[in-house]
Amino acid sequence: MADSTVHLSTDVLVIGAGGAGMSAALAAAERGLRVLLVDRSLIGRGGATVMAQMTVAAALGEEVPDHWEHHLADTLAAGRGLCDETLAGLLCEQGPAAIRQLDSWQVGWARHADGRIRAAQAPGHDRPRCVYVDFLSTGPAVSRTLRTRVQRQSQITRIGDLYVTDLSIGDGEACGAIGFSVADGREVAIAAGAVVLATGGLTRLYRRNSASANMGGDGHALALRAGAELMDMEFVQFFPIGHLAPRLVGMDPIMWDPFRYKLGGRLLNAEMREFMDDYGAPEGARYVVTRDKATYAILKEVQAGRGSPAGGAYLSFQHIPESALREAFGPVIDRLAKNGIDLKTMPVEVAPIAHYHMGGVRADATMETRVPNLFAAGEVVAGANGANRLSGNAITEALVFGRRAGEAAAARVIRNGVRRPPQARGPHADILRAGSGSAATNPASLIARLQDVMTDLVGPFRTGDGLAQALREIAELKADAGELPPERAGPFPLIRIDWFDLRAMLLAAEAIAQAALARGESRGAHQREDHPGLDPGWTVRQGITLRDGALALSRIPMPGGRAAEVA
Repeated sequence: MADSTVHLSTDVLVIGAGGAGMSAALAAAERGLRVLLVDRSLIGRGGATVMAQMTVAAALGEEVPDHWEHHLADTLAAGRGLCDETLAGLLCEQGPAAIRQLDSWQVGWARHADGRIRAAQAPGHDRPRCVYVDFLSTGPAVSRTLRTRVQRQSQITRIGDLYVTDLSIGDGEACGAIGFSVADGREVAIAAGAVVLATGGLTRLYRRNSASANMGGDGHALALRAGAELMDMEFVQFFPIGHLAPRLVGMDPIMWDPFRYKLGGRLLNAEMREFMDDYGAPEGARYVVTRDKATYAILKEVQAGRGSPAGGAYLSFQHIPESALREAFGPVIDRLAKNGIDLKTMPVEVAPIAHYHMGGVRADATMETRVPNLFAAGEVVAGANGANRLSGNAITEALVFGRRAGEAAAARVIRNGVRRPPQARGPHADILRAGSGSAATNPASLIARLQDVMTDLVGPFRTGDGLAQALREIAELKADAGELPPERAGPFPLIRIDWFDLRAMLLAAEAIAQAALARGESRGAHQREDHPGLDPGWTVRQGITLRDGALALSRIPMPGGRAAEVA
């Protein structure tokens, strides 16, 4: 490892290069500012956007008459009374412009013969408003389009394989970040006039998840340690029909949703009987029940002994004519056949899988956190989705909030300029430079243990006893992990990366479990077996901050309410 730190300076630093990060970088660069876009993986190829296969919600009104206020009504209904209406309104109002901008950049939205952009009706929407490229390539197409624009923008410098360990704070304001190069282990210090966090979600905390390997809550931990506030951490969305069996190679486990609501795929229990009606969620022939209700029904069937052999439910398209299957699935039929799956003759098994996090960093309408000069965008932001995200809103959120964060960060730098942060010192820098040299700690095994704890005790259905046990086990894992990474810096330090991942994951997991234990009701994606049903007294949001090394919980009132400390 080189002796000297690599010092970089930029106007706007964007951490995370998925859809939100690239959108933020483009928006800031359009204002003529220097932008440094960094990611722990390859630029534009990590995170959630590139993995998304399905649809993007926006009230274009080309399939049927529509208006963004109708989209907002559906978003608020899905959020079960906890949406930040300002943020949700921005998402819905500005979503169509984001879709049309991508269209002008040749993203390739699917179209009717007359040129109108096609839209499908996804669960929770009152009409078709979810656009797509095709049902398996929408996310990759969006990522490719943004990546091309970023590459053509001379104001944006791209650095991949850079692991950011902490934000730099000077006089209470964000002024950069520190981290290390994955390729050679060198310490990197970045000075910036404003910082945008676009690090994605945290569903890697769970054993079965649809996340990329870098979505373990590192942005949440960065924000907390910098003095920002988190919110709505208890609300983790589980995608109800993640693929379970037979074995599926080279295909996304959440691929089934658009085909289910497009074709009418039937959810069946072990008795080969449709069961959603039993749980107050009649579907008829439209199959548009929201994700939290479908998750609840599937897991209850499994608990009752009516699950499929692998522990889920059956999803059957056997009642669909072969011609309709071929028209809808196209070449996917052949890819499924290579996995031994023939939809004409057999159902597949599906089960809930951790998919999205409604909580995250608390930000205002400009996407600024309570730490001046620190902005957030994409899934790492809390508020717009409330207790449950409406299908199709994720990429819309990334595009809209990414652009707003980039514009606001740029405006801040134009007003205040860039100042070099204080020399990196203190506990965060000490941890970055340290290494215990101990081989006793295996961070990868501790991550697996944490995923088991979160899945078994902080999953779709929770109890007070189980959540208290989870917090005890998280504390034990913290002690086992130690306060220093188990090896010194060097090229491609995989054990070191696992340790820093674990450090962030433990903090994020503790925040989820604490918030879930405090919320004594069932609402949206948060279901308490010992507190069934929605409690109007809990129509409040919960905030979490880090005080003297410990998490502190508070209640955040909805408009017209009052805040009260709860911990």
